[in-house]
Amino acid sequence: MVIIDKDACIGCGACVGGCPVGALSLSDEGYSVCDGDTCIDCGSCVGTCPVSAITQ
Repeated sequence: MVIIDKDACIGCGACVGGCPVGALSLSDEGYSVCDGDTCIDCGSCVGTCPVSAITQ
């Protein structure tokens, strides 16, 4: 599962659109969250984040 730095996340949603299985969403607080049960650990979201808030 990916790790999202919620303090660095700007809530742009780029990773949400870049996830092929829909494991990412934006929280009510405005940062990305990952559903570990759905995530296939492909890393697609890592490259879509413009502020490098996501690591694998």
